[in-house]
Amino acid sequence: MESNQRFYLRRAAEERTAAMRSMTPQAREWHKKLAEDFAERALAAAGSTIANSVPVALSA
Repeated sequence: MESNQRFYLRRAAEERTAAMRSMTPQAREWHKKLAEDFAERALAAAGSTIANSVPVALSA
């Protein structure tokens, strides 16, 4: 199964490609925006993965 981070990275790359191939400036900007959004989600997913893997000290 694909992780959230990997999914968002893949979608960001797909949207960057779509932006490059867009016929109109409006479509190009929309795909760029989507690519940025997916890239931000990938970073957030990476951060949550790291945060979830760090052991937390339990206070007594």
